[in-house]
Amino acid sequence: MTWVLIRGLTRQAKHWGDFPEQLASATGQLVLTPDLAGNGALCRDTSPASVDGLLDALRLHIADQGIELPVNVLAMSLGGMVATHWAQREPHEVERLVLINTSMRPFSKLTERLRPGSWLTLAKLALWWGRADKAEQIENSIQQLTCHHTHLRTKDITAWSRIRISAPVSTANALRQLWAAARFACKPAPPSCPVLVLSSKGDRLVNPTCSTQVATAWQLPHHQHPWAGHDLPHDDGVWVCQQINQWLIRQQLLFN
Repeated sequence: MTWVLIRGLTRQAKHWGDFPEQLASATGQLVLTPDLAGNGALCRDTSPASVDGLLDALRLHIADQGIELPVNVLAMSLGGMVATHWAQREPHEVERLVLINTSMRPFSKLTERLRPGSWLTLAKLALWWGRADKAEQIENSIQQLTCHHTHLRTKDITAWSRIRISAPVSTANALRQLWAAARFACKPAPPSCPVLVLSSKGDRLVNPTCSTQVATAWQLPHHQHPWAGHDLPHDDGVWVCQQINQWLIRQQLLFN
């Protein structure tokens, strides 16, 4: 079984760092990291302004790569919305789903989906977004907002600035993705596949109650990391892999 990893707003495959290798080692399964339209290798494409459109583009990309379905999907933030929609709209294509620090209507309010404490930083990022000379300042702000590993900050900013310059996400695409996330509302019924919810207590961007609300509404297993930030796979990929492996073992015991 193949794992497909989907990042969040304006981020791309390289932002996973070494997490794909960690997950592949932990599960013994193939891990793929396709980009959403408008990001990464697809930065010259136009980002659809809806989660439905983002999913359509992702499915076409996966079909072009010859990836065999169904797949396991791990996704965070906006990627979690796309993945949830995928599992609900095309249930035969998603075997399992892991949602990390995501949020969605109708379960969460705007002030929970984007914490008010982050709004000033996000406004500053919007003003600087298209400026290559502000790459390091932008990535420094993103790292502080989404990660708690301060000792990795210099390394992250250097790597992420190079990513930003080499594959820039346009301001228009960033706004389209933000609009898609703001408008998305999932179906009331949970996906038919097994779903695991993971969240971070130290998330400065999205209130972790959003994950709790999804898990409670759909009666899903939910585990919260005690200190990590929004980018949980960055802050503690080992913990994420441990939770997934334990979840997979429990499923095997349940269905055998």
